[in-house]
Amino acid sequence: MEQNSFITVKDGKFAGSRPVLLMMMAAIAVLTFLFLYPCLNNKFTNWDDPSYIIQNDLVKSLSASGLKHIFTTPSMGNYHPITILLYAIEYRITQLEPGLYHVDSLLLHIIVTLLVFWFVNLLTHRPIAALVTALLFGLHPMHIEPVAWVSGRKELLYSFFYLLSCIAYIKFVRTKGIKWYWACLGLFVCSLLSKPVAVTLPLVLLLIDFFENGKITRRDLITKVPHFVLSIGFGVAAFRIQSHSGALDVASASFGFFDRIALAAYAFFTYLEKLIWPAKLCNFYPYPARVNGSLPSWYFLYPLVVIALVLVVYRFFKNNRIVVFGGLFFLVNIVLLLQLIPVGEAIMADRYTYLSYIGLFFIVGWLVSMSFEDGKSSTTRIAVGGLSVVIIAGLGVMSKNRSKIWYDSVTLWRDNLKQVPLGSQVAIDNLGAIYFDMWYNAKDKQERHNYFDSAFNLLRTSAERWPDVVTPYQGLGMLYYSKKDFTSASLCFQKALELNPTSEGYSNFGNFLEYLGKTDTAVMQYSKAIELNPVGAYSAYINRGKIYKRNNHWAAAMKDFGEAIKINPTSGEPYYERSFCDTAIGLLPNALQDIETALAKGYNKVDSSYYSLLRGKR
Repeated sequence: MEQNSFITVKDGKFAGSRPVLLMMMAAIAVLTFLFLYPCLNNKFTNWDDPSYIIQNDLVKSLSASGLKHIFTTPSMGNYHPITILLYAIEYRITQLEPGLYHVDSLLLHIIVTLLVFWFVNLLTHRPIAALVTALLFGLHPMHIEPVAWVSGRKELLYSFFYLLSCIAYIKFVRTKGIKWYWACLGLFVCSLLSKPVAVTLPLVLLLIDFFENGKITRRDLITKVPHFVLSIGFGVAAFRIQSHSGALDVASASFGFFDRIALAAYAFFTYLEKLIWPAKLCNFYPYPARVNGSLPSWYFLYPLVVIALVLVVYRFFKNNRIVVFGGLFFLVNIVLLLQLIPVGEAIMADRYTYLSYIGLFFIVGWLVSMSFEDGKSSTTRIAVGGLSVVIIAGLGVMSKNRSKIWYDSVTLWRDNLKQVPLGSQVAIDNLGAIYFDMWYNAKDKQERHNYFDSAFNLLRTSAERWPDVVTPYQGLGMLYYSKKDFTSASLCFQKALELNPTSEGYSNFGNFLEYLGKTDTAVMQYSKAIELNPVGAYSAYINRGKIYKRNNHWAAAMKDFGEAIKINPTSGEPYYERSFCDTAIGLLPNALQDIETALAKGYNKVDSSYYSLLRGKR
């Protein structure tokens, strides 16, 4: 029998412990909420939220065909249909009001934190170890990103199913009940459908076998065959999807093999460093700039540091089941995220530690629980308990402040520029884009002036530092265009198309040419935009349709406005523009219906005399 001052355990079963466990779980949930509730005030950001939710047609239908598309269509180079399905449910309820999305993210994080408690307690029979592990997990600042950022939802969902699968597996190991085995397998599939990085689960299940029995048997390996088959299948599919989407074709891929080893070691070491001292966190960690075309030499010291660290741990803790389990849990879940195969332009991300840190927190929780075993002095218990409270509270305060950084795009990217000494191209471009939007939508003259200057300075800085990156030229073209500096605007638009001929680029260039009165050339640009992205070229359809309308090409104009309605059925503008075509060809009832539909959808530029005239002819 193992006993401490809180709980008695015999043969792996708790005696009279349920009230204590429930109080611990309640404390975990309440503390996590109290420290992280500022997340509930956050808005959407321009960091992936538009592509995942705001502009994502997959989330806008829960019909049979919509569900089919969710489960058969990748999104942003990833296949995670359960994550998209939850977005679709939220969109059905609240459209694009961010409140519900953030409530669900915080609720999911609290549930996952409670699952961490359940998992560690079930595995160890040490409630104090489980309590400390769960609180560190729930309140560590490195875990704020997937909670405060709506697009980070996949981390929460895959971890939710991942931990449930681990819990089901422990039940299977101890009871031999086949229902727990199938539950483990089914939950694993759900985790994979939430984020394919869950492919690591079979290795963690083997770690559980090791923790339980001190070894891994042939039978243990055989029982994981279905899990490994799923892992390999989803892993290959994820690689192909990312490859076809261009996610692997990034600038960071140009680093050589030894460079990648050095950068992976740097990321690994930095994750350990930020575990202990989570300072200078940001949402985007850029790759280091090359010096004379090469990675700075000091990065090559990191593989030596990591090797030395691994050798020390092996030398002194190879027979320590706790350190081996916790350390390998961390390693197994972080190794695929060390950018050995480059995906995206960031060298690391806070969210990548969401599941992996459980292993390291587990070691800390176990050490704390040892101080409360029978035979330990009250002084030791008070000292360790007090220090634990101070550390956890300190992490909670840091997390509360970190939650506020994600309030909106401006606070997010301003903070990023503070943390990255020279600024990253991604941060500068995104902040410039936000100021551009604020300038475009502002009514106050002074506000427009301030936002214009901010956007122009940021985008110009980006274009000067990274002349081969397309992003800033689009915004600069529009800003020069607004100043009537048509020569500079034309050069920017053409540079953008030269670097990357996109639908948006052709559409923007078409707008510019139309303003100059070059309507025939503008139509050509709009047509190219539509050809490149027929299901997303809303603006191109609208603007080409207006040109057709002005030239009395009614059928062509009506077709374009109809396509715009299909792309964005919530917008009233294409209905209003189509009404003029209806009127021109004598379909007055249709014209009136289109105007009233536009008004119902909030379109506020309807000509009242035109509307009254149509109503009079009804």
